[in-house]
Amino acid sequence: MLERIGEELEPLEIGKKIGVVTNAKVGRLYGNTIVRNLRQNGFDPLILQVPDGEQYKSLIWAGRLYDRLIQKKFERSSALIALGGGVIGDLAGFVAATYQRGIPFVQVPTTLVSQVDASIGGKTAVNHKRGKNLIGAFYQPRLVYSDVESLESLPDRDLRSGLAEVVKYGVIADESFFAFLETNSNRILAKEQDSLLRVVKRSSEIKAMVVQQDEREGGLRRILNYGHTIGHALETVTGYRKLTHGEAISIGMVYAARLAERLELCGSAVVNRQVALLAAFGLPVTLPKIRSADILDCMERDKKVKDGKIHFVLADRIGHVSVLPVERNELKKLFDMEIGDER
Repeated sequence: MLERIGEELEPLEIGKKIGVVTNAKVGRLYGNTIVRNLRQNGFDPLILQVPDGEQYKSLIWAGRLYDRLIQKKFERSSALIALGGGVIGDLAGFVAATYQRGIPFVQVPTTLVSQVDASIGGKTAVNHKRGKNLIGAFYQPRLVYSDVESLESLPDRDLRSGLAEVVKYGVIADESFFAFLETNSNRILAKEQDSLLRVVKRSSEIKAMVVQQDEREGGLRRILNYGHTIGHALETVTGYRKLTHGEAISIGMVYAARLAERLELCGSAVVNRQVALLAAFGLPVTLPKIRSADILDCMERDKKVKDGKIHFVLADRIGHVSVLPVERNELKKLFDMEIGDER
């Protein structure tokens, strides 16, 4: 599919100048293919390379991309392609949303987490040292172009990381999909194409269904944050270096499930199924060595705080969740039980 990207862009009526935002590894794998095809279809592509890592999803690197676009005289009809994972998609989307008040952009996700989650829905952002995704905009791509074959080159850790978001979709919206994941975990980990196609297709359908009903997260879309309140705090507290996004979300889902059980919203079976599936995918299910106060303080700066209370997405059963306010004291009890006050 990546060899036909130029043909897909022609109907979008965008300008000829296209910046391809990517990192060195993805650029080596797919950059030449995309650049060659764009040129064959009359476009003028420019590779814009960003280092690989969550810490580079920053205002500093957004500024460097602005500098290049200005230098190359990009206009409002010029476009950006985000070629890579969630970091590239978020950063390129944020730059597209803000450069000259908005230029077209296209998502070409090459990781599982970006194909099933980050590329869909129009959320763009950069991180701040005090929290993840604190500076951003809702800005929809003109096209999301996912090629499952690109997952063949994905390192195992990155594949597993993406599966955390996939598990999330089963928990929040589709028990039968969750059951499919339980019975096909080995095939998915082996990158069997038919299994991966079902994973990407169903996950994308659920994400699109939710976003269509609530683009700007005023209500229903908040269910997509299952596991993310704790997960984002873990990423921030550990400096975006210890855990991948999916690993942090995996831990976040486990403790959201335990919180739901603690609040008597669900039984132990709901918790155990989630823990077992995440573990089967090789994802972490226990908290790292951190202070409970640090993670609580970080969660209280999250965008999901309202009226001084942290709003959590909690499952009462596999396939159905609700958004509820949770007191800090209740969270402190949960974390102290797991990691103790001494940390």
